[in-house]
Amino acid sequence: MPEMERFTDAIALLKADHRNVEALFAEFAAARGADKKQRLARSICVELKVHMAIEEEIFYPAFRGQIEDTILNEAYVEHDAAKVLINDINSARATEDFFDAKVTVLCEEVRHHVHEEEAPSEGMFSQCRATDVDLVDLRDALMICPLLSGPKLMIFWITKETRNAEQEASPGRD
Repeated sequence: MPEMERFTDAIALLKADHRNVEALFAEFAAARGADKKQRLARSICVELKVHMAIEEEIFYPAFRGQIEDTILNEAYVEHDAAKVLINDINSARATEDFFDAKVTVLCEEVRHHVHEEEAPSEGMFSQCRATDVDLVDLRDALMICPLLSGPKLMIFWITKETRNAEQEASPGRD
C-alpha cells in the first residue's frame, strides 16, 4: 500500500508519528547498556526533529487563524523546549550523568505535547478537524515535504539504516 494511502489524513499521519516516538521512548526505558541507550536516544531525537519540522513548517501554519492562537503558540513553545533537550542529548554520551534524566524529561514533555494535540474535545487536532482545511491535501503536503529531502532525509535514513545494521550485527548486545 502506498504511504499516502496508509494514513487517512494529516492528523492520522502525525498520530502515527506520536505512536512511533512513544514506542522508542518505551524501548529506551527498558534498555540496558550505554550503547543501546545511545542509539535509541539518537533515534528519538531524529524522529522528533523531523516531526517538529513538518508541524512547524506545514501543519501549524495551515491552521493559523482557523483555531485558537494560544494552542498553536503553546505548541511552538513546547517544541522550543524539546529542542533544548534534544540538543543536550545529541551532544552527550549515554554514560554521562543526567543522560537518562534528560531523555526521561524529554519523554514527559513530548507526552504532554501529544496530550495537548490529541485531547478528544478541546485538543488541537479536534479543533483542526472542525475547520475547512483539507486534511487529505495537507497529509500529501506533509508526506512530500521539502524538509524531508536533501540532507535532512539523508540524515534520517542514514541514522535508521545505521541503527538497523548495528542491531543486526549485535543481536544479543544491549
